[in-house]
Amino acid sequence: MPSFERPGVTLHYEEHGTGFPVLLLAPGGMNSTIAAWGNAPWDPVAHLAQRYRVIAMDQRNAGSSVAEVHGSDGWDTYTADQLALLDHLGVSECAVLGMCIGGAYIANLLVTAPQRVRAAVALQPIGRADNQHLFEKSFESWRAGIEADHPGVPDDDWAAFRTNMWGGGGMLYSVPDEALAHVATPWLVLMGIDAFHPEPVSRRLAGLAPGAELVEQWKVEPHVADGRAAVDRFLAAHLV
Repeated sequence: MPSFERPGVTLHYEEHGTGFPVLLLAPGGMNSTIAAWGNAPWDPVAHLAQRYRVIAMDQRNAGSSVAEVHGSDGWDTYTADQLALLDHLGVSECAVLGMCIGGAYIANLLVTAPQRVRAAVALQPIGRADNQHLFEKSFESWRAGIEADHPGVPDDDWAAFRTNMWGGGGMLYSVPDEALAHVATPWLVLMGIDAFHPEPVSRRLAGLAPGAELVEQWKVEPHVADGRAAVDRFLAAHLV
């Protein structure tokens, strides 16, 4: 169970396969863990490791990754973790595939360090559509699960952290919408269809980011194999 330490955080990660590196950013909201891929329509850890060097990680304070909690924490904190892990592993450029909250992580990576990402795949990205209360409630549930391990963190710091995650940004929460209009990185978006992953957000993302394209049907049978094949074709086309 390899781990990587940087100031204030220990990150658990796994590597599988060989080839061009693909960073996986798991679903699960604030509880984004490698294990969550087991509940996806198909498991990219096992599937992509047949052709690529797959790097999967537990985000901070999820799964086996542990970190301090500060009121200044937010999307940039997670992006810094992800880039630091790539640096630790000697990866200068990668593809990235994320699901759920992973779509918002991808957006911040593409805005912050576009030179590090050759291509991106977002499966049912989260998005803002009169649903902020759902993400705030999810944050509080995650907080309740880890708060005993963080004695002394003031309520104001937890509240500031929650606001930094879910109180700002654009439709993806992590970045302003206008920033997406400048993202030219090839980006495959597999559409969301529920309250946490609204269909209009996926459609608008695909229309707004110059490098994005949309797959509408992928999550349920009989479309799962076709969706997986679309991801395979996309990655093969860009990771040469």
